[in-house]
Amino acid sequence: MTRVAIIGAGPSGMAQLRAFASAAAQGAEIPEIVCYEKQSDWGGQWNYTWRTGVDEYSEPVHSSMYRHLWSNGPKECLEFADYTFDDHFGRPISSYPPRAVLWDYINGRVAGAGLKNWVRLSTSVRRVEAHRSGGYLVTAEHLPSQTETTEQFDEVIVASGHFSYPNVPSFSGIETFPGPVVHAHDFRGAEHLAGKHLLVIGGSYSAEDIGIQSHKLGAASVTFSYRSAPMGFGWPQSLQEWPLVERFEGTAVHFADGRSRDFDAVVLATGYRHHFPFLSEELKLRTANTLYPDNLYKGVVYEGAPGFYYLGMQDQWFTFNMFDAQAWFVRDVILGRIGLPQAEQRRNDVNRWLSRMEAAATVRDDVQFQADYIKDLIEATDYPAFDLDTVVETFLEWKHDKKEDILTYRDRCYRSVMTGTVAVPHHTSWMQALDDSLEAYLTSAAAKAAAP
Repeated sequence: MTRVAIIGAGPSGMAQLRAFASAAAQGAEIPEIVCYEKQSDWGGQWNYTWRTGVDEYSEPVHSSMYRHLWSNGPKECLEFADYTFDDHFGRPISSYPPRAVLWDYINGRVAGAGLKNWVRLSTSVRRVEAHRSGGYLVTAEHLPSQTETTEQFDEVIVASGHFSYPNVPSFSGIETFPGPVVHAHDFRGAEHLAGKHLLVIGGSYSAEDIGIQSHKLGAASVTFSYRSAPMGFGWPQSLQEWPLVERFEGTAVHFADGRSRDFDAVVLATGYRHHFPFLSEELKLRTANTLYPDNLYKGVVYEGAPGFYYLGMQDQWFTFNMFDAQAWFVRDVILGRIGLPQAEQRRNDVNRWLSRMEAAATVRDDVQFQADYIKDLIEATDYPAFDLDTVVETFLEWKHDKKEDILTYRDRCYRSVMTGTVAVPHHTSWMQALDDSLEAYLTSAAAKAAAP
């Protein structure tokens, strides 16, 4: 029997498990599946931990989640086509759930289906290399017992994500700064920043969200330092955007435009690296964070080795449902339902997508590019089709809402293209919602008002 290894049981790996389970439920003969997950539960980034740096087994901490993290994009844009929010919660919920609610949703789709029997939890992959007789050797360590095993697989799917290994630049004099300096990967909450002056170096989603979370929880001021261009939101008075840091002198930070000011803490929201230390050199994907990584046919089939795949390696507008489309495509390649063209044809297809990506000039172009990529995958499989063009419009509406008011956009509601359900406002406005637990979120407004 064919053996398939999946590395990682986060949203991408869970999508791949679901894809194989769906085929099996329809009577298909599927391979033997072994999924390796170094955390003690599946869910990947959505598993919050208080730990930073290394975990209890001295493994690099995977998750970048922090307390009070709420979705920063509408749930209607990431909804599974085969398992909707209505399916899971049985009633409408708001468009911007907190982390615990989203974890409950992705877990609910696979819980109880026996798929955890395919997952080896608390098991870290140490080495993957091509075997001389074909296929791949996967060496992994069960962390609690410190037991290492090596097994042979015919196909390998890398679903370990690319938001766990931080990109950490250096700045002149930063070693003289006396306050805390952390990368966004190790940020775990903003409560300690109440009354403090925070410098966030970075100009994208992590910077934006950590900045407004810190403002929400009482930071005296937040200054964003950007490299190329400001984010340009209508920030409240205590949030400002300044150009790139030039140097540190103790608590004083000097900027490229000649200004300086004192800070109490620094967060480096400077992005992440695609990093695969467990792969042999010939199997490693080399790419920056881009909408279409080179050397991946259909964004998933690695051109450098047969039977080797990557999921979720793109810069992401779409997330969960894109991972599904990729997982269904990879499944069907492995099952022989989709035949791969010759190398030259695959290369031409990759080049076509790369050319289109390079020609994209607007946000709409980028979002539509990824929507069309997902369509291309879905049309080749039996994954349920959905109205991707309307989801593109929802993304653009979301971008408009953020520009209109960066502090209240999470109070807006959108319509699901899967069910037609319109989200309902959360019982508490986002700026006032300080309890992000599943229980508090699902409590009705009437029950909340009646609580002592």
